[in-house]
Amino acid sequence: MGSRSKIAKEFDRAYIAGFLDGDGSLMLQIKKRKDGNIGIRFMPTICFYQDTRHEKTLYWIQEVLGIGYLSKRNDGMTELRINGFRQVRNILNLLSPYIRFKKLQSDALKNACEILSDTKFKMLSKEKLKELVNYILVIQSENYITKKKKTREELLAMLGLTP
Repeated sequence: MGSRSKIAKEFDRAYIAGFLDGDGSLMLQIKKRKDGNIGIRFMPTICFYQDTRHEKTLYWIQEVLGIGYLSKRNDGMTELRINGFRQVRNILNLLSPYIRFKKLQSDALKNACEILSDTKFKMLSKEKLKELVNYILVIQSENYITKKKKTREELLAMLGLTP
């Protein structure tokens, strides 16, 4: 069999973007890190969620995108997670034309991944770090989160940017 047609690939991307809009989330987190001398790292994530009884869709998405890892949660849900600056940026570039409801988050996460994939953490200026904090706040403000969201002040303090 030959390669799949361009139209089929476009339909796949549109479907995956719609799935992300409805049953997915976009995140940019600052995580504590024990290894290395910086003590923190940025972690971008695209996550798709599905009831474990219907997890086949997530395996299909993983196959189409060629990336990600699946995990079953204790609450009967399965997640497909994609991490990494370049990987997240590339996936969002593919899906961007079709994303509707998470457009603001998608653009913020893409912009953050551009900064983070082009510059080593130690080389980020205070201005770039503040820009990344702004992207986190944009993404956070659009997400449904049951845990307490971090404030601008808390995020700046984590990065050592408080006066």
